[in-house]
Amino acid sequence: MADSVTSKSGDPTRPVLLSGGNPQIAKADGDAPVQAYIAAMPGWKSDVGRRLDAIIVQAVPNVRKAVRWNSPFYGAEGRGWFLDYHCYTKYVKVAFFDGASLNPPPPGESKDEKVRYLNIYEDGAFDEAQFADWVEQASQLPGWSGS
Repeated sequence: MADSVTSKSGDPTRPVLLSGGNPQIAKADGDAPVQAYIAAMPGWKSDVGRRLDAIIVQAVPNVRKAVRWNSPFYGAEGRGWFLDYHCYTKYVKVAFFDGASLNPPPPGESKDEKVRYLNIYEDGAFDEAQFADWVEQASQLPGWSGS
């Protein structure tokens, strides 16, 4: 189990950063905890989080948001969660829970045959149009129903 560390600022009001710089945000539903997570993402990762959130909201205007297991989750009402993302030391990993059904599927494979990943590195480069298309497709599929 990874040891948690205090935020780089030393500010006790800032979330604790876990292994890889992933913010520790309490489980909660709605936009506010997702925005708290994004604000707490360290350095360049926060910019990536803002871009991801904006693209997702534009692609799926009534998207459902929550934080679970220290990651922002996005879902469609009545269909479950279709993606989440998580900070790692060198990249932000976006997981599409039924990514193998997307056309074309995201590039990163998983041990779970349905899940596909998109890793975004410090240069922040990723195909935003393709990402928006994946989000739209994913929002129409049955999602993951975990709590």
